[in-house]
Amino acid sequence: MPLLPVAELTDRARDIFRVVVDSYVANGSPVGSKTIAQLSGLSLSPASIRGVMQQLEEAGLIASPHTSAGRLPTDRGLRLFVDGMMQALEPSAQERAALEIGLGGSRVGGGGPVEEALAATTAALSGLSACAGLVMVPKRETKLRSIGFVPLSADQAMAVLVSEDGSVENRVIALPGGMTSSALVEAGNYMSATLGGLTLAEARLRVDRELADGRAALDGAARTLVERGLAVWSEDGARRPVLIVRGQGRLIDAAAAADLERVRDLLDDLDGKQEIAALLDSARAGDATRIFIGAENEMFALSGSSVIARPFRGAGGRVVGVVGVIGPTRLNYARVVPMVDFTAATLARLMG
Repeated sequence: MPLLPVAELTDRARDIFRVVVDSYVANGSPVGSKTIAQLSGLSLSPASIRGVMQQLEEAGLIASPHTSAGRLPTDRGLRLFVDGMMQALEPSAQERAALEIGLGGSRVGGGGPVEEALAATTAALSGLSACAGLVMVPKRETKLRSIGFVPLSADQAMAVLVSEDGSVENRVIALPGGMTSSALVEAGNYMSATLGGLTLAEARLRVDRELADGRAALDGAARTLVERGLAVWSEDGARRPVLIVRGQGRLIDAAAAADLERVRDLLDDLDGKQEIAALLDSARAGDATRIFIGAENEMFALSGSSVIARPFRGAGGRVVGVVGVIGPTRLNYARVVPMVDFTAATLARLMG
């Protein structure tokens, strides 16, 4: 069924539908005709309101969750509201200041790893929106400063990668047979001296060329370790985007406590970071904010969740990531959408 245009709703239907949505956003509970008569300020009897609600229900915009007389907006109804009726509420001066302060201490390129700025973004946005905050950089183009190997046992070592932004990551790798401590040092020295300032993809290409041309002065074990170490880092980086989630606890409020199964489903969705990352990645195209509501996305069919996401740009105007929030479908779209927009603009300044 195609979405009913807002223009086809009568003024009376729009007013009543707005009350249903506002009540749902405020408390998550179904609202009945008597309550609407009290809240709307319309000179209509409950019977007249019930007639309009029946029309809205037949259009698929509202529904009854059980046998009570109360109604809730459907995902379809929320989409109509967001696209055609919502009046955005710009962040207040206090909210903008809180967000700026939250991000200001972790300026990208100003002495802290990228992850610190991303984590600060998610935490600040979560606190202001009362949702879980999401920030994703789909592919980390890590530039290497140094790589070293620390022996753990006869057949294992820890590869320690230090990036130019100051971040440090460790991976345990298997050692080739006959590996000595001096070969570990040799491999680390070669990688740090040869690959500094390169991304992992660039480093692999250079090593492949130097090994193929015989220009890498490495013995057999050190050569194997260099190839194995770069393979581990490159495969891991390509497989996992940088995705940070903060504020999951904010998803459990008084209304959610009555629907713990839905909350568990939502938290399970957040654990599946690959799927969330794929959803955010779909928001990278263009400049507009994307809103995914409930069962419109198969991932949220059980949890009844919504995601608001917007891409942000870095140096040269290139899209470098996506920032957003995830919460129940009853989140306050009019307030949260502009907040996500402001966060994307703030993070773009930090990335620039």
